[in-house]
Amino acid sequence: MNLAAELAHSNLSPAVRAAILAQAEWVQAHTDLAVKTVAQAALIQAKSLLIEKLEFELAYLRRMQFGAKTEAMSAEQRSLFDEEFEVSAAALEAQLAAARPDGDSTPVRQPRMRAGRQALPAHLPRTLVVHEPESCTCGACGNDLLKVSEDVSEQLHVQPAVFSVIRHIRPQYACRRCQTMTAAPVAPSIIDGGLPSNATVAWVMVSKYVDHLPLYRIRQIAERSGVNLAESTLGNWVGTTGWWLQMLADRLVERLRQEPTLHADETPIKQLDPGNGKTKTAYLWAYRSTPLSNCAPMIVFDYQISRAGQHARDFLQDWQGQLMVDDYGGYKALFKAGVTELACWAHARRKFVDLHKANQSPVALEAMRRIAELYAIEAQAKEETVAERHALRQQVAKPKLTELKAWLTETLPKVAPNGAIAKAILYS
Repeated sequence: MNLAAELAHSNLSPAVRAAILAQAEWVQAHTDLAVKTVAQAALIQAKSLLIEKLEFELAYLRRMQFGAKTEAMSAEQRSLFDEEFEVSAAALEAQLAAARPDGDSTPVRQPRMRAGRQALPAHLPRTLVVHEPESCTCGACGNDLLKVSEDVSEQLHVQPAVFSVIRHIRPQYACRRCQTMTAAPVAPSIIDGGLPSNATVAWVMVSKYVDHLPLYRIRQIAERSGVNLAESTLGNWVGTTGWWLQMLADRLVERLRQEPTLHADETPIKQLDPGNGKTKTAYLWAYRSTPLSNCAPMIVFDYQISRAGQHARDFLQDWQGQLMVDDYGGYKALFKAGVTELACWAHARRKFVDLHKANQSPVALEAMRRIAELYAIEAQAKEETVAERHALRQQVAKPKLTELKAWLTETLPKVAPNGAIAKAILYS
């Protein structure tokens, strides 16, 4: 039985019953309003977190595609993912526009710097071409001309691949007394007894692996000069060269594992899946020596078909040292086996950089400022000895790290628990 029915059977006067009903309706209306307010607040918070997340992801994509040199992939790396970048960025911008409040659907465009015309590199050889007037006398009065100045301009000139033939002639000599034959020895070659010179093989390898030209395009370049090189022939040259280079690669891996400190990271790449007409994801695991070591820089790429941590363990084998990595769980088994973990500040800082670019977050800006102080200390210690660098870190960097940890701990409860800022803080 509802309130109105109960009041109808009561002995209360009509005026009192009306007042009670009015009061009950007022309470119910305000209760409904409070429930709606709480629901709207929860919806606003959820949308705010979604907008923050989408802005963060969009800023990350823009940084990877258009960012500064220290924060982005090279042009060759970006070319592998250009289509994916465009599709992902467009989808995120559409989703972000839908999540923003009405009237604020215009995507934020990052300003792009435009560079002026740069001088041609000084190391390039110069061919001087002097353009003299047709006559050394004045066309107006017939007097002799006197040189007073000169106008100098430069053009960039390129000569496409020029094929030529090296004809080797080795005269044969014989001794009349003992009949011994003598001739100059054949110089070592990558392709023994083969058609290409070492320079030709080098051109094919650079074209394929540095300029990313498939073999059929290299064949087309040669055809324009009237040289017919079958793709199977080019493939044999590449395979033979790879066999010769394998011993250098093995030695580089062996030498790299002698270093006490290494950096490691893994990057997904798209590769063709023959027979299916599609691509599949593989991984390049990168290992490098630390810039602070006294050895020449060493970098090794290990191609694998998955991101399983076993690949890192197989590559490093029984190596025991200090490994600089991100927080990917695939490396954790190495640390349990005795490898010392070094956390990467670049990965931690990058999350705050993306946040600041996405929405000018003051928390991200403060984190970047504090991390910049650590970077400045490292820059100061770069040329110092190991002992001097350690002393400087203990004296100057350690207190700043302690302050940074306290600030992060204090800031974490003040931000949305599932937001990008909280995730960046937790990562650090």
